Amino acid sequence: MKAVSKYIYIVLIVMVILPLDLLGLDAVNITPAFALFLGLFFAFVFECPYPKFNKKTSKYLLQASVVGLGFGMNLTESLKSGSEGMLFTVVSVVGVMVIGVIFGYWLHINRKTSYLISSGTAICGGSAIAAVGPVLHADENEMAVSLGVIFVLNAIALFIFPPLGELAEMSARQFGTWAAIAIHDTSSVVGAGEAYMQVLRANGVPNAADSLQLATLIKLTRALWIIPLALVTMLIFRDNKSKISIPWFIFLFILAMVINTYCNLPESLVNALVYIAKKGLVLTLFLIGASLSLKTVKSVGFKPFVLAVALWIIIGVSSFFVVMNTID
Repeated sequence: MKAVSKYIYIVLIVMVILPLDLLGLDAVNITPAFALFLGLFFAFVFECPYPKFNKKTSKYLLQASVVGLGFGMNLTESLKSGSEGMLFTVVSVVGVMVIGVIFGYWLHINRKTSYLISSGTAICGGSAIAAVGPVLHADENEMAVSLGVIFVLNAIALFIFPPLGELAEMSARQFGTWAAIAIHDTSSVVGAGEAYMQVLRANGVPNAADSLQLATLIKLTRALWIIPLALVTMLIFRDNKSKISIPWFIFLFILAMVINTYCNLPESLVNALVYIAKKGLVLTLFLIGASLSLKTVKSVGFKPFVLAVALWIIIGVSSFFVVMNTID
């Protein structure tokens, strides 16, 4: 059975990265959401044959893909568009952290677990939890529960956000801002932005790419809050020996935008870099999906899941109404 799972795993990876769109097979091209679905399906039917490979590869491949997407974005235009979501980003990060800690106390959830779930919801999912966890001296169970519940909601978000955006007739800018604020992990945010861009393009909507560009820009700006959050966490939990994990790839993403904006790169090179980055994102989501097991889902527990869902609903609904009333 294990040998069969390895064979199927390799076949699925090849399917995910095949350039079917370049071969004129756009209709069967693997989208980010479908790649995640394939990964989840594989994980629930078979046990992932290469868990360590999945964990490391998905982490660094996501970072490389995000940097690659930066080569397709203009710094000046992106900052101008992204500034509209900055104020709500600040308010939502602080608000979610405060509400999460209070609600976790009310539910009698372990203090560190509720703090980690709140951090993941407020900023950027697993990345925030991974950065704050060592500062908290969280144990393996606390980390596993927090990452597990956030991961489950991430998978759900990638499937439901694009249809909800289409149902609400959101513009590219509205959806990109909403997704960046309301979806936890960068991978699912970029995947949702890509999916909604395809929906808008299919409907002949101009500037459809704004959904992907804004989602990426605002989410990475939000991710920078990992640094002040880790510093505040260090003060709260009184430990001067803890190390802060800085998301350096965000600065490489900004550098890529600067190069694309001011260095006049050949269009063919830019298109190639962005295409490879999007393929990398699709593969990342497959690997992430294949890493989730039923054991992980069962380990989450009822109360942490209630906390995570409650925070997700609060940030999702509030950001939806703010975005719909402030952005065209």
